[in-house]
Amino acid sequence: MEKGSSQATGPHRFEMTEWISCAPYERLLNMKIVEAADGRAMLTMPFLIDYAQGAGLLHGGALVSLADTAVVMAIKSIIAPLSHFATIELESRFLLPVKKGVVTARAEVVSKEGRQLKGRAIVYDEEGRAVLDFWSTFKIARNTQIKSITYKEKPE
Repeated sequence: MEKGSSQATGPHRFEMTEWISCAPYERLLNMKIVEAADGRAMLTMPFLIDYAQGAGLLHGGALVSLADTAVVMAIKSIIAPLSHFATIELESRFLLPVKKGVVTARAEVVSKEGRQLKGRAIVYDEEGRAVLDFWSTFKIARNTQIKSITYKEKPE
């Protein structure tokens, strides 16, 4: 960070519209939640120039972020609202480069054991070709109260 910068580096407090909604980072990447229910989710993200890597392709980190967020929304659709959980492991396999358009992530929760949930997401380009295969493990915290986030509508 540049000397004299006024941007705070945290900890941050912010408001989300509802339990299943995009957080600030997800909004920064223009992610849209198409659906999230019954342990499944579908999200989209446009390939904007700001998401390009040096060769002009969609940055792999943006694709992984979309896949990870899709699994998060699938998990949120089946656990108690306001539960605090986080990614503890992930693996991704890049299948094809993305040069343009809108990418779509389809995710599902594949298992739940105790406080650990495993998810999988596949990201597709706008021609319907799989471009990323993604697996992740999440863990629900023992203390599930999230103190730094408020919701416009209290989750049920």
